[in-house]
Amino acid sequence: MLIGELSSITGIGRQTIRFYERQGLLPEPVRTGGGYRRYDDQAIARLRFIRAAQAAGLSLSEVLEAIELRGTGQIPCAHVSGLLEQKLADVRARQVDLEALAADLEQTLLASQNLDPADCGDAEVCHIVTPS
Repeated sequence: MLIGELSSITGIGRQTIRFYERQGLLPEPVRTGGGYRRYDDQAIARLRFIRAAQAAGLSLSEVLEAIELRGTGQIPCAHVSGLLEQKLADVRARQVDLEALAADLEQTLLASQNLDPADCGDAEVCHIVTPS
């Protein structure tokens, strides 16, 4: 299949497919006599893997690591699992930070209800948000 058909099947744009090739995420396809890229069904599976891995939070460099492991004959599942565990830990840590930020914002908004805009001095931009 040509790149347009691969793009239609996977929903991934032609430029993105070419980018993935340049990055080593997708093997260089066979070329027709006219120089057109010709892809097989493995390209569909690879592109779907790339998108699913990205949706799970993996970066393209992490996706490439898994692909390279597979290319050496290793099964990358343990490596990918470790990456996903780290992503989950990062998300949970960000959730804690966001909870603290939400509490701070609520406190600031509550305090702002008692402030008079006329009390804002010339040296201040807005006394609702003041440096601590």
